[in-house]
Amino acid sequence: MASFLRVASLWRYRLILSLLLIACAITLIAGSAERQPASEHQPVYQPENENVVYMIPTTPILSQPSRGSSQTAWNDAPTSTPQYSLAEANILHDLHSALSTMQEQYFAVWLGKYTTAIDWTAAVMSTYVSATLSSLSQSLAYKMPGTFDKDRKLDVEAQMVENEINKYFAQSTTYYFGEDHFAIRMQAFDDILWVVLGWLEATRFIESHSLQHYTSDDQVGGQAWHARQFLPAFSHRARVFYELAEQGWDWRLCGGGMTWNPRLLPYKNAITNQLFISASISMYLHFPGDDNCSPFLGPYDRSHPRRNQLFDECDEDMRGRYDAVYLANALNAYKWLKNSGMTNEQGLYVDGFHIGGYRTNHSKTTCDERNEMVYTYNQGVLLSGLRGLWEATGQTHFLEDGHELVRNVIRATGWHNPNLSSTPPLSQQQQQKRATEEKVSQPPSWSGLGSNGILTERCDPSGQCTQNGQTFKGIFFHHLTSFCHPLPTHPTQPGKTHAATRAIAMLHKRSCTEYTPWVVHNAQAALRTRDKDGRFGAWWGATAPDLSSSRRPGEDDDVNNRGRGRTVETQGSGLAVVRAMWEFLRRDGEVL
Repeated sequence: MASFLRVASLWRYRLILSLLLIACAITLIAGSAERQPASEHQPVYQPENENVVYMIPTTPILSQPSRGSSQTAWNDAPTSTPQYSLAEANILHDLHSALSTMQEQYFAVWLGKYTTAIDWTAAVMSTYVSATLSSLSQSLAYKMPGTFDKDRKLDVEAQMVENEINKYFAQSTTYYFGEDHFAIRMQAFDDILWVVLGWLEATRFIESHSLQHYTSDDQVGGQAWHARQFLPAFSHRARVFYELAEQGWDWRLCGGGMTWNPRLLPYKNAITNQLFISASISMYLHFPGDDNCSPFLGPYDRSHPRRNQLFDECDEDMRGRYDAVYLANALNAYKWLKNSGMTNEQGLYVDGFHIGGYRTNHSKTTCDERNEMVYTYNQGVLLSGLRGLWEATGQTHFLEDGHELVRNVIRATGWHNPNLSSTPPLSQQQQQKRATEEKVSQPPSWSGLGSNGILTERCDPSGQCTQNGQTFKGIFFHHLTSFCHPLPTHPTQPGKTHAATRAIAMLHKRSCTEYTPWVVHNAQAALRTRDKDGRFGAWWGATAPDLSSSRRPGEDDDVNNRGRGRTVETQGSGLAVVRAMWEFLRRDGEVL
């Protein structure tokens, strides 16, 4: 920690000079605020719930308390535009602090586990570690091993950064051995797919860090990064779990789609299908390949066309990067999801579909009972999938769909930025539709996914979120960050991937730039929930003690200590949104 703080101090001058170039373009919104009271009707996330929907009652907007007032100070509503000075914030310090707090307080190195997490949330936390290390890796240009000359500032900085990256990567490797992969393969298909995304994120980080900061082995005097030795292991786990998840696709029920849990009544939900899209296209674009024949599974399903061999035999047709099957899976899954009728009137994905009467009549195949609950992560995971589908096909409608979903989410938090409608869609056909949508007036209170421009789960205000619900917001920001990664202007693999024209690349970047103030607004709200130990709270919409009359003197006034309180899941979500702020501001400023 101390070494990284020294790096942050050395970088401060560089940050100030470069970030001031974009400071005038970033605004935060302050003004009146509104409060959602705790309600006994607030739902907790239970995927097996059928057709449950609860509306949070609208309450009067509270006036902003004056200094010294005993009234609860809720996060500012976006009604004014004070300038946000990036020079006052060391974002890298906040990013590293969020990471170190999560790893030091919640991760047991000797066990290789997040001891209070459940299997799927642990996989998500490990994904955040790899993604954050990628951000730290890109924050400074250097080549290793370097001279480490104390008179050369860059060498000293590089040594410090490299040490921190190696520290946390070592923890990722212990998690690889601590992950209960045998138990996860008996869980629901969405749990399995989180594992796929996590290890693909790790392999991408290894490849990018090694390429950016090390010379290759085949160069004279070349020295590859030691972490490359883990690529086969990480790739193998991603491949094994992806092939297991493929068995969840079924064409008979509901005309297609992934089944959530094979051991329960059929449920075709948004998250499992979005994960399958994102995992499939990530396997196509980023899977390093795997020549390990050990399946970890037992006999393959002989009914599957690619499972025609016993577990102790090698698949001679083992798939690798750019395999057409991965792309076909992603395309089929998105076509089904888009046509499934799983979005509500706000353009947000609801939780999923049941088949009415299936318990007593297995001949029924139509998805006709829709679970109307809306969760933040159901709007996020798809974004990285759409970004990948564009790169694999070159079809701009995938980007259009992604930007439309992002804008729907931002509006559903109560954020109204007039600039949000200034960027035209990537094709002319949607211009008239988009213009009509932008005329919708501002809802008075709860807007579908939050209030005052802050992304919120419905269970946040009441403090009733489970481990699942406490993880969702971070997932959204992680995948939003992936979606807004700059489009390549040259194909990564000619004939297999596509590049953007200058016009498309600029339109994509301009749209993502318009999301930056909203991302910063949410990150700053999350940062204000940290306690004295640096731990993030779950409800970013409240930052001050709850001094309502319902509390007795001496009771804990921190609303984020209610329910499960501060957990590894809330810490991971804080880490993800702070990383999103760093990446959005870094991309807007070109260089830091």
